[in-house]
Amino acid sequence: MQDAFTGTYGINYGRLADNIPAPESVVTLLRANKIKNVRIYDADHSVLTAFKDSEIQIIIGLGNEFLKDISVNEDRAIEWVKINVQPYLPGTLIRGIAVGNEILGGGDTELWEVLVPAVKNVYNALDKLDLSHKIEVSSPHSEAVFENTYPPSAGVFKESILPYMLPLLNFSKQIGSPFYINAYPFLAYKSDPSHIDLNYALFEKSSGIYDAKTKLHYDNMFEAMIDAAYFALEKTGFEKMPVICSETGWASQGDENEAGANVKNARTYNNNLHKLLLKKKGTPHRPKMVMRAYIFALFNENLKPGPTSERNFGLFKADGSIAYKIGFRGLVPSSASKDFVLRGGFWSSQWFVALASAVVLTQFFDL
Repeated sequence: MQDAFTGTYGINYGRLADNIPAPESVVTLLRANKIKNVRIYDADHSVLTAFKDSEIQIIIGLGNEFLKDISVNEDRAIEWVKINVQPYLPGTLIRGIAVGNEILGGGDTELWEVLVPAVKNVYNALDKLDLSHKIEVSSPHSEAVFENTYPPSAGVFKESILPYMLPLLNFSKQIGSPFYINAYPFLAYKSDPSHIDLNYALFEKSSGIYDAKTKLHYDNMFEAMIDAAYFALEKTGFEKMPVICSETGWASQGDENEAGANVKNARTYNNNLHKLLLKKKGTPHRPKMVMRAYIFALFNENLKPGPTSERNFGLFKADGSIAYKIGFRGLVPSSASKDFVLRGGFWSSQWFVALASAVVLTQFFDL
């Protein structure tokens, strides 16, 4: 099967917002910042059309709301693939389909029952259309699938989800799919700020943790989370299955009770994570398995429900400017940076402040 993830760094392009740039502008933004891997949470046709010939590899999503229908029979899955995948190939590089998101361990146990049948039907549909060797099928998980993750060697799946997880892992192994986990040190820190070292969560200098069983030292929580997933897989007989982080990020704003949600911490986390991933290194337990992650998220999404943090994970603001400086360029100028994208190239606001600002704003809103 063709690898769905080239390199080590990707981003989640969520669109629960009514004020973010058009997909065509998003392609410009991603290409200018050399981001080649993207996940979306649906199969929106305007997005798939915009990504044609962009050379950006994309994993599309089959939403949780469709799982019951898709699980009923293979014909439903074939129809879905014919409508949402086949017409956009080969120009749009659809490299994977994420069937549902954070199903196991979630509150809707009826979806637990239909997840594996849905995954199998989607794969079989691709196979019948001669696409299974080109498009990966997977289902990302939250940390709720684990009974324990501390220390990493204690990583183990919850007994309650094993009847559903084991068949999924067996099928994933059969078709060559990795294990996708949504790993958020931010959420761990937010839930227990008095006992978790903020520096440890942010990849900053700290005493870290020592795993006495493996005699491994962890200087950041992200790597510990990834290794906990590896240990859980090993205990269920899937020691060779790769782990990829399908979501991770840090909120730049939150409610009063959301510890750590601010611009400084978001910038520190995402900047340090970006640097770490570019090193193409493994974890303490799996040093030869290069870490790969999709950052959450591309934009702040103003229509997301829940606490304030949910609407403030973006590396970019809704107008396309950067939310904070970590080396990326926005579609329009920002107080956080002097550089921004103009169509396919870069203009420096140090040279043409007034002119470039006016031109970019005009072109941005015309797109």
